[in-house]
Amino acid sequence: QETRSNEESTDESEEDESEEEPKLKYERLSNGVTEILQKDAASCMTVHEKFLALGTHYGKVYLLDVQGNITQKFDVSPVKINQISLDESGEHMGVCSEDGKVQVFGLYSAEEFHETFDCPIKIVAVHPHFVRSHFKQFVTGGKKLLLYERGWMNRWKPSVLHEGEGNIRNVKWRGHLIAWANNMGVKILDMISKQRITNVPRDDISLRPDMYPCSLCWKDNLTLIIGWGNSVKICSVKERHASEMRDLPNRYVEIVFQFDTEFYISGLAPICDQLVILSYVKEISEKTEVECCARPRLDIVQPLPESCEEISSDALTVRGFQENECRDYHLEYSEGESLFYIISPRDVVVAKERDQDDHIDWLLEKKKYEEALMAAEISQKTIKKHKILDIGLAYINHLVEKGEYDLAARKCQKILGKNTELWEFEVYKFKEIGQLKAISRYLPRRDPVLKALIYEMVLHEFLESDYEGFATLIKEWPGDLYNNTIIVQAVVDHLKKDPQNRTLLRTLAELYTYDQRYGRALEIYLTLRHKDVFQLIHKHNLFSSIRDKIVLLMDFDSEKAVDMLLDNEDKISIDRVVEELENRPELQHVYLHKLFKRDHHKGQRYHEKQISLYAEYDRPNLLPFLRDSTHCPLEKALEICQQRNFVEETVYLLSRMGNSRSALKMIMEELQDVDKAIEFAKEQDDGELWEDLILYSIDKPPFITGLLNNIGTHVDPILLIHRIKEGMEIPNLRDSLVKILQDYNLQILLREGCKKILVADSLSLLKKMHRTQMKGVLVDEENICESCLSPILPTDASKSFNVVVFHCRHMFHKECLPVPNTVSSVQFCNICSAKHRGPGSAILEMKK
Repeated sequence: QETRSNEESTDESEEDESEEEPKLKYERLSNGVTEILQKDAASCMTVHEKFLALGTHYGKVYLLDVQGNITQKFDVSPVKINQISLDESGEHMGVCSEDGKVQVFGLYSAEEFHETFDCPIKIVAVHPHFVRSHFKQFVTGGKKLLLYERGWMNRWKPSVLHEGEGNIRNVKWRGHLIAWANNMGVKILDMISKQRITNVPRDDISLRPDMYPCSLCWKDNLTLIIGWGNSVKICSVKERHASEMRDLPNRYVEIVFQFDTEFYISGLAPICDQLVILSYVKEISEKTEVECCARPRLDIVQPLPESCEEISSDALTVRGFQENECRDYHLEYSEGESLFYIISPRDVVVAKERDQDDHIDWLLEKKKYEEALMAAEISQKTIKKHKILDIGLAYINHLVEKGEYDLAARKCQKILGKNTELWEFEVYKFKEIGQLKAISRYLPRRDPVLKALIYEMVLHEFLESDYEGFATLIKEWPGDLYNNTIIVQAVVDHLKKDPQNRTLLRTLAELYTYDQRYGRALEIYLTLRHKDVFQLIHKHNLFSSIRDKIVLLMDFDSEKAVDMLLDNEDKISIDRVVEELENRPELQHVYLHKLFKRDHHKGQRYHEKQISLYAEYDRPNLLPFLRDSTHCPLEKALEICQQRNFVEETVYLLSRMGNSRSALKMIMEELQDVDKAIEFAKEQDDGELWEDLILYSIDKPPFITGLLNNIGTHVDPILLIHRIKEGMEIPNLRDSLVKILQDYNLQILLREGCKKILVADSLSLLKKMHRTQMKGVLVDEENICESCLSPILPTDASKSFNVVVFHCRHMFHKECLPVPNTVSSVQFCNICSAKHRGPGSAILEMKK
């Protein structure tokens, strides 16, 4: 087969620059057809799904396979073959020729019919089901439309179906319907009722019917497509309603679509719900300005009720198109495979619907690589010509040529997948064009892993020109992708030129970490004060390496450092940390303070030291420390607080050491805060302290006011009021006295309320006790006398006995109890009385 790349292209479009994808592809039918048409000319062809039948001007009929190879040859006539007809099975063929000969014969049987007419027979059509015995029928068309039927004794009986309107130009038989065209129009005959059901007149009667023949095509058993001149009609055969029949045929035809084309129609064929139209074109030559034959066109159109929409249009280069007329072209099609055959005297071209391979070809031709790749992925099970990988590689090359290096590198991930050889090839290609950086972000890091040399090559490229990019790759790439020693040495060499470069130092620390040289990494991190230093210590348990670096850690981040040290006391002891921080007391204080917060007793040996540290660096927390610590030497603390004149702390220490008077005096003299003095006196709850407070305040009216307002609930206000000198002016005295009276009234009310509650509770408890004592007590065989320890109940129940049971549940035989004295007849449980549990009277005396 010759494709469009051969010497003569058959699918050139008039709009070569169009971006619209063609719907069909074209191939020239070659092999045996080429040999035939070199010596002869094609006049007609019929297509079956299994083979092709080609008729020539020299009266030959050739059977061909779908590749154009000759499988059989028939010499039918010395003149032009006008028509070849095949039944649906492909087992019987009808042939007619220009000299009036008609033959119908079996291709695989001896069955044969011969007839010669006195006029050229243009048309022959065998019954679609001719293979069946009761459908042995065929029609011929010359001046009459004759129906031949095989009857009794295998004789063929002719009958005239139509005559008188000129030569029959075309016949198409489908199911029970025969459509034919003569000089006047198109008729359809119902073979069941033997009635003609329609007449569709031709539109342009000025065209010679022999030069511009009618094209007929059945889309299905009830849809006929008619093309004549430049007019197309699509007719639908429908059943007539019983009420409308009368003398009319039971079927009628409705034209559902009708439109005109720009050119003369040479053939029609359906494709899904669209039409394929083969058109004969005439144009004016630019050189001679004379009308001449142009290349025929094959169009796909979408029929509309009164127009059509063009889907695609191709101008075809067929051999000898300059000499052909409209009647020289024919369009035949194979329904099962959507193959369309364009027949001309010197050429046969096959049009096929484009498959996914063709679609991908077109996308690649238009450099739409991404769409081609997507189409190949979607149809990877059906495409035969293309491979997804080849398309992908072409796409990458295209992007590189356009300079879109980042996109090309990103596509490598999807296209190259796990193919290490292709990955390495692409990396070297990017190196050649100086774009290793572009592909670095997309190199595979796990499954697959490339050669270490590839990653080292990329890292060296970054190290030469982009320290930040180099650091990013070191952080993102696993350390086992490359030879760590080589990269470390390269970084060290660069640090010799720029020793203070923080990016290189940070990266070197990470490389040391990958190489498990954690000590060196830690030194760099501490020098850089890097945030990952604590994470590194925890992750790799580097506590032994930081014993002499505690000050550096505390300087970097004291909070994190202290938390880490306290969380790992078993690895770095408290004593070791305090010793290391001896020369940095401010850091020592931070550590000991947090230790004290966690546990008041762990650092007790350092509590004395902490007094000075709190006094120096953290005065607000000194008093809470003194209150919470049970190991702090009070004398030392008092000395330090008095030296620094810390009044609040001194007051607390004096009171804690039992010197409450000195503490109160200090509050009154130093702080001069009567409220605090009163609060202090309340806390101590010492009468002498209140006396001192009153004596100190008696000559100070503001202090007297404060005392009057606050001491009413702790000290009798009369003691203070009696000592106030006559004539002393006291601020807000009236309000203070009112408050004292209100407080006194409140106390009276509280006492009365408490008394009522106490009486109510006593009465409730008395009733409860009475109810309890009134309840019965179970006495059975298991109980014993607490005195003689024998069973409380006698073994012989018929004998009389006396039992005494106390409320404490102790039981005695009456005779085992001592005789009560004469003063009081009340008996008490000897056991409970001995244990001082209180008296218990007998609650039950049982006699029987």
